[in-house]
Amino acid sequence: MHIDSPVTDSPTLRKAGRDLLSLALIDARNRTLRLHDLLQSAVEAALAAPGYLKPSAGELNPPLWVLGHIGWYQEVWIARNIQRQRGERCDATAAKLASIEPNADDWYDPKRVSPEDRWQLALPDAEATRHYLLETLNTTLELLEGAAEDDDALYFYRLALLHEDRRGETIVRKMQTLDFDGAAAQAKALQALVPQPAPRALREPILFPATRWMLGMAPGGLVFDAEKWAHAVAVPEFEIDAQAVSWSQYSEFVEDGGYDEPRWWTPSGLDWLKRSGRRTPRHVEQMRQGVLARRYGQLLRVPMTQPAVHVNCHEAEAWCRWAGRRLPTEVEWEIAAATGASRGWRWGEVWEWTASPLRPYPGFVPGPGSDTPARFGIQQAVRGASFATRARLHHPKARLAALPERDDCFIGFRSCAV
Repeated sequence: MHIDSPVTDSPTLRKAGRDLLSLALIDARNRTLRLHDLLQSAVEAALAAPGYLKPSAGELNPPLWVLGHIGWYQEVWIARNIQRQRGERCDATAAKLASIEPNADDWYDPKRVSPEDRWQLALPDAEATRHYLLETLNTTLELLEGAAEDDDALYFYRLALLHEDRRGETIVRKMQTLDFDGAAAQAKALQALVPQPAPRALREPILFPATRWMLGMAPGGLVFDAEKWAHAVAVPEFEIDAQAVSWSQYSEFVEDGGYDEPRWWTPSGLDWLKRSGRRTPRHVEQMRQGVLARRYGQLLRVPMTQPAVHVNCHEAEAWCRWAGRRLPTEVEWEIAAATGASRGWRWGEVWEWTASPLRPYPGFVPGPGSDTPARFGIQQAVRGASFATRARLHHPKARLAALPERDDCFIGFRSCAV
């Protein structure tokens, strides 16, 4: 089965059985290795270039660390986890079996080694790292073959699959963050593997009637802890954009002096604006008579009907105030995503900011190894998916979160009527 098969790359993989999971895990690993090769060669070229300023450690991990971490995560929760058959009911603090790589925990556990220290590690070379990934995947597939077909028994296999998919998008994002103009060959290959959103005509906003909505996921298949559980929420009537705000729409704000008008910005937004000196979204070099932006280090003219991207929450909120609009709440976004397709609703091209801080749903319990509680009340809820997100992660109820200043992600926004 070839890579990107619609059979293995579908939201239904959250509920996949053994056979389909096996194919999807192989598919994810093939893609990971292809993406890693592009990132590794681009990073090596960039760091060797005179005067190149490396992005901050929080934004750029060593490529070999990223690759090894993917194998480590799969091994620690499957092959090394003697309670894996219990699924998320397992004791996450219980001792794990030893790794096939004695130093794996010291190298790849993000709780043991900070982003800054990862660049100082004496990591295995590419060949040894690939061997580690091959061995851990083979063990995973062997154990999967003997697993039961219930949600508990398959929980960590599904979790490892979607974790690898998320790390794959992270690799694409790192290529963008790297912003090295000598990586033309890698950029061309990446564009072919992960194409940008196609230009599309804008649609009129959509009006949704007042309703009572079940916000969050119901049991069944893999459900991330932040998505648990479905609970009823009363929602007044609202009008929401049919698609994310485009470059054409965002350019009007810039040309109208939006970055120089304090009344459009929140106090925290103004503080960020002063510290950053920003006058356009990240990676944009010109917004007069069209948008010139850097994509994987190459300066390109961007189609004006594409969604604006690399926009942080402060910028999104400022645009909304300027336009007399507002960001949607999480529940408004979810209703539109789940029910609006027949009315022209479009999503999945960029991640999207919401007006909702990330909060736990009623009865929240953290999953094994989860860092979700540390995000509550600090990060802003993000919904949707981007052009670099595997379809396996597309779900109208999926929740992510990011700090309001975050702009290295493939993130934009849409607006609602006030």
